[in-house]
Amino acid sequence: MSEGGRIQKVLAAAGVASRRAVEEMVADGRIKVNGRVARLGQRVDPEHDVVEVDGNPVGLRADLVYYLLNKPSGVVTTASDPQGRPTVVAMVPEEPRVFPVGRLDADSEGLLLLTNNGQLAHRLTHPSFGVDKEYLAHVEGRVGRGALRRLREGVELEDGAARAAAASQPGPSVIRIVVCEGRNRLVRRMCDAVGHPVIRLVRIRIGPLADRRLPPGQWRELRESEVRELELG
Repeated sequence: MSEGGRIQKVLAAAGVASRRAVEEMVADGRIKVNGRVARLGQRVDPEHDVVEVDGNPVGLRADLVYYLLNKPSGVVTTASDPQGRPTVVAMVPEEPRVFPVGRLDADSEGLLLLTNNGQLAHRLTHPSFGVDKEYLAHVEGRVGRGALRRLREGVELEDGAARAAAASQPGPSVIRIVVCEGRNRLVRRMCDAVGHPVIRLVRIRIGPLADRRLPPGQWRELRESEVRELELG
């Protein structure tokens, strides 16, 4: 007999959907196991099988963890730093070992996801998935409509054109900007290009993840619903 549990039970326990809903998804051909369309009642091993829903891998292993950190300025987005600066990995539990998803430069603040789910990390960082990230950029000078329009239409950078998915002005010297790329210091360079160097940069959203109540320097585990929204969204 195959190891593991029946697919509807395993996916329901993981919070993907109710057993009945999973059965309907299997019947509609929306679920694959190891690249093949799943069968109703099929057994899956959460430790070894790769399960996809609508083409998106779903984490089923029991040791997967997801931390949302509000990174303060001066902390580097690495596991270790040769200059001895504090790291984001040192701000969350040591075990199981996790890694940051994407980057925030040392001077930037705000939300950062850390996990040991490599499949989800790939989905969130690969350009083909277009996961958007929202920032508040406190900048030099008074921002005008022309600068916002240029950000939305696209600016030329040394490594190619960059365009904001959205750009607005919540304050005279503040730009709310949404980007779908992860290039190094992208938002800072885009603001430079329109004549408004960044003084302070705070990431306030990663895809569906946002938490205004999470204090700087603090972290929390993602709720099950948040994990599924990241995986299936």
